[in-house]
Amino acid sequence: MKISVLAAATALAMCAGAAHAADIEFWYGNTGNVETAIKAQCDAFNAAQSEHRVTCVGQGSYEVGMQKAIAAYRAKNHPVLIQFFDAGTLDLLLSGAVVPVQDVLPDVNWNNYIAGARSYYETSNGKLYSQPYNSSTLLFYTNKTELEKAGVSKTPVTWEEIIEAARRLKAAGHACPFVTDGDTWRVLEQFSARHGLPIASKHNGYDGLDGEYVFNTTFAAKHLANLVEWRKEGLVKLNADTKAGNYTAAFNTGECAMMEGSSGSYAASAKAFEGKYEITVGMAPMYQGYERHNTFVGGASIYIMKGHDKAEIEGAKAFLDFLRHPQQQMFFTAATGYVPVTNDVLDVIAESGEADSPKYATAAIGIESMNQPHTPDTRGIRLGFYVQFREVFMEETQKAFAGQQTMQVALDSAKKRGDELLRRFEQTYKGAKLP
Repeated sequence: MKISVLAAATALAMCAGAAHAADIEFWYGNTGNVETAIKAQCDAFNAAQSEHRVTCVGQGSYEVGMQKAIAAYRAKNHPVLIQFFDAGTLDLLLSGAVVPVQDVLPDVNWNNYIAGARSYYETSNGKLYSQPYNSSTLLFYTNKTELEKAGVSKTPVTWEEIIEAARRLKAAGHACPFVTDGDTWRVLEQFSARHGLPIASKHNGYDGLDGEYVFNTTFAAKHLANLVEWRKEGLVKLNADTKAGNYTAAFNTGECAMMEGSSGSYAASAKAFEGKYEITVGMAPMYQGYERHNTFVGGASIYIMKGHDKAEIEGAKAFLDFLRHPQQQMFFTAATGYVPVTNDVLDVIAESGEADSPKYATAAIGIESMNQPHTPDTRGIRLGFYVQFREVFMEETQKAFAGQQTMQVALDSAKKRGDELLRRFEQTYKGAKLP
């Protein structure tokens, strides 16, 4: 892949003042086209300057990367930079294994970061702990070609309009009007955020480790119950209901006409649609009568791990500076569909003359979605053992979708089991204060 002349020149200028050369490692958890883009950025950094060299090592998944990094830290052979996903934020904040990126790079204008991306990875007092990297958010995708065949000329923007469109699609013979996998991130976290609803007390844990889950009492419970009924009606399908066996694949092949998906799904969907269907992408739908708030950032950010010498830290700083540059963010967005993380990138995209290019389709929408009005309940999630809670939530709600229990029973059970995880986490870090 070509290295941007501007990006290379910027990297050279940034790294020219480094006192010592350093070889550093960056561990990441992505695969597929995202891994390809990460490797390209690593190669671009190494080609653009000679002061430092970064070796980028894939771990296969976020969860595996997290486990291996903590083990490596205890064995004192850990990398300088590690990519962690959103759900692992609290674990990293309390691990003692990382240093806040804002302390290492105090001169960076961190306020230039998208509010929705920054708030998720900062302390209660506003100090940024990690540099947002592959940032996604939830968007709404439609197969415009199939909707128009069913007589739906206007892209739905509310749940009420989606269901009306779904009924028209079904009446026209479409077997899969809307598809989802019921994932916690999509149907609970992002739904609650944009509707201004708390997932747990203590503002989703930002105000202390002694919070408890409340999602089973909010409007999110009604939405999840609606999904069950809509599935019975044949308007909504889950992974197992589709021929493809996967919701994004079912959308990409044209089997399903609408889906809520990560902005990181856009590149694959657009490529699959090429020459066959017209795709639309917009902000995730609201229920009528609710004010729109910001969606959460998804994906992952990059942390600086403790226990490295000055030269290695200088190398880490240079690499983070390189990734932050607008040209590199534009490359990453075009290659993956992930959203730029600083507000100035939109200006650079506009100046490039390619603002209307499909490769930047998620940029403005994703930034707009994460920059919607915030509340103390839409900053992010600071809940202990949250990775395990996501699994609990899926286990219980999938039983409801399968008809084994009502959705309310499922949510009440997930709340009870989730609270048990919170109390275990609180006991594990007894006396600890959130940074």
